[in-house]
Amino acid sequence: MNAPASPAAVAAPLPADLLAALQAAFGARCSTARAVCEQHGRDESVFDVPPPQAVVFAESEEEVAQVVTACAAYRVPVIPYGAGSSLEGHLLAVQGGVSLDVSRMNRILRIAAEDLTVTVQPGVTRKALNEALRHEGLFFPIDPGADASLGGMAATRASGTNAVRYGTMRENVLGLRFVAASGEVIRTGSRAKKSSAGYDLTRLLVGSEGTLGVITELTVKVHPLPEAVSAAICFFPSIDAAVQTAMQVIQIGVPIARCELLDTNAIRAVNAHDRLGLKEAPMLLMEFHGSEAGVAEQAATVQDVAADHGGDAFEWATTPEARTRLWAARHHAYFAGLQMRPGCRAVTTDTCVPISRLAENINASIAEVQAAGLPYFIVGHVGDGNFHMAYLLDPARPDELATAERLSAQMVARALALEGTCTGEHGIGLHKQRFLIDETGEAAVALMQAVKQALDPLGIMNPGKIFAG
Repeated sequence: MNAPASPAAVAAPLPADLLAALQAAFGARCSTARAVCEQHGRDESVFDVPPPQAVVFAESEEEVAQVVTACAAYRVPVIPYGAGSSLEGHLLAVQGGVSLDVSRMNRILRIAAEDLTVTVQPGVTRKALNEALRHEGLFFPIDPGADASLGGMAATRASGTNAVRYGTMRENVLGLRFVAASGEVIRTGSRAKKSSAGYDLTRLLVGSEGTLGVITELTVKVHPLPEAVSAAICFFPSIDAAVQTAMQVIQIGVPIARCELLDTNAIRAVNAHDRLGLKEAPMLLMEFHGSEAGVAEQAATVQDVAADHGGDAFEWATTPEARTRLWAARHHAYFAGLQMRPGCRAVTTDTCVPISRLAENINASIAEVQAAGLPYFIVGHVGDGNFHMAYLLDPARPDELATAERLSAQMVARALALEGTCTGEHGIGLHKQRFLIDETGEAAVALMQAVKQALDPLGIMNPGKIFAG
């Protein structure tokens, strides 16, 4: 794969009548200010794309429908925007248009503690939700690291650190409401735990990356806070030893809640960023949920497995403050890693493979990047076979970008050969469109495009994403 060029042509100006209508309806909440548009036209990807031509801050489902209906009348693209934390160019205005910011739609509409469900607007962030749930003795488990909005997490089918035990957004979204490309409001699913009523439109929208509609409400599963929680870190003589430990823990059926890998480079970065003083060696960061006795049994089993693979320097944390300190290493890893090379950009890619093939995938990827001489770091949700490689490059050197893209393509090709996927959680966006065809085949992609055409015949919903060409 060649280094990605800017995928955006020069977009036509917004129709004056459309802009006037949006400004009349939304006043200061419809902005064409350069700073506002640029903020909504940048994510953590390496793509340099002109920003959207206007940003509208919606505060209700009715306003979302109003914006979509107006844009449809002029065939102007609508790009949903939540917290702006995507990694693969999902929110970039590659064909110009209006960025529809739903971050102000941030109300928790209903907490049904007795049913273990909660209904929220799309701008509610995971941290805000968990703060509200804490008083009910509940929590929402999906943790992609960033304080992402639930609407964006559903749109990209996010997962993160707890997925090994609690699943991804796909398993945790029961129903939703969305504004279709026609401006019509559609409701899918219910608060029931299961249903066999017709096509599963909820799962169709989860992971659609804003290309089928704008999510305006979600009903999600929540879980009781466990009686006991214990976290531990353990260091290993090699990446392979750490990965083999994670694989064996999963294979013997330990119900571990989190199992995260940080390589030596990532540890070095978070030590510098957070002054943690951790041993600079490959590390597993693990968490156990359950009863006091169950957590103790899980922890003892994992410690024995780790010892068999040379794991040492176990550090345990049972208080919330101590666990927060340990998890800071993981949650700060990305931005800490960027500081390893000041002024750099990161090409960050993720793949996911069957757990039995994880070590093979990671070891080969490390050998390739070390041979290429490009700075990098690795973090991974190794409990479910998913890992992230961040290649750090000088944005002024096109050769480094080309090298990073070549390495990323090799890593994806290997994951597919190992019966895995080109992306475990980042999504396709702009960056992995070619790989979607490699993974699913042209017939499957054509079927997806037919669904897109049926739901968005004018092609206004976040155009240019998922599908190449």
